[in-house]
Amino acid sequence: MGGLAALGWRVELHRLSAHFPHPDPAALHEATAVLAALPEQALVVIDGLALGAMPEVAAAHRDRLRLVALVHHPLALETGLDEAARRRLFASEREALRQVRGVIVTSPSTARALAAYDIAPERCAVVPPGTDPAPLAKGSRGGNLVLLCVAALTPRKGHDLLFQALARLDGPTWRLRCAGSASLHPPTAARLRKLATELGLADRIAFLGELDEDALAGQYQRADLFVLPSYHEGYGMALAEALACGLPVVSTTAGAIPDTVPATAGLLVPPGDEAALTEALARLMGEPELRERLASGARVVRRTLPDWPDSCARFAAALDALAA
Repeated sequence: MGGLAALGWRVELHRLSAHFPHPDPAALHEATAVLAALPEQALVVIDGLALGAMPEVAAAHRDRLRLVALVHHPLALETGLDEAARRRLFASEREALRQVRGVIVTSPSTARALAAYDIAPERCAVVPPGTDPAPLAKGSRGGNLVLLCVAALTPRKGHDLLFQALARLDGPTWRLRCAGSASLHPPTAARLRKLATELGLADRIAFLGELDEDALAGQYQRADLFVLPSYHEGYGMALAEALACGLPVVSTTAGAIPDTVPATAGLLVPPGDEAALTEALARLMGEPELRERLASGARVVRRTLPDWPDSCARFAAALDALAA
């Protein structure tokens, strides 16, 4: 928002209920009131987490307002949904996207995924997020390799698979530091703590919770490698942040991750493949030369990551084109 304001745009933020993407009637009523209060032909960007769950609300305002969707990844691709919920979210989001003039996505992968939602290429603009410049990580400089995982404790991020893979490893000693909110899906957070204990890893895995910007930057600086075994990412902000610090990466081939992490900077394995994840971790932890080669690749990639002024300029151009 600040970047658009710096470009001369007048920007107002209207917060919707935290119940989205599973809104109750009160949340839908509030969203209706927010849109109804906006002036005729106002340009309105609606985050996909909300838009996909309120097609009727969007339909009621599609002619009066210039609606644009911002989609990180389709709601139906969230991990842990049963088939009925997946079908319901797919149908809801497809109908909601019919009501907007255009869609801004964070990666080519998400643009491709939206083809199933009848979004023509000319209605979709790819604008990767910016990444703040960061100093190169210094690493742990100690006897234990420090692995960093930055992700909310939700099913989609694959922490359980990571713990199970680490439990199978012999060789170098390690410590895993998990930075991310435990409040988005409390059952998963509780299950992960229990799993760490059951696997005998409770003294090697630190749950740091959600960190402020400075504290998180400190974790990147003290890490030796970054790991994120996610089942899907619409871009992978944490992965870009790790690359900005020159960290080698272990992640998956899910969603936009291969767009964000090239083979020169990380080892990517199929999502959900515990054996492949274990092998990748064993290689990167046991082969210092490989870690250095991938770290060198990450240092090359960091010079090509878009910064926020560039991303904001592209976002503004996309709005002009889509909402015309």
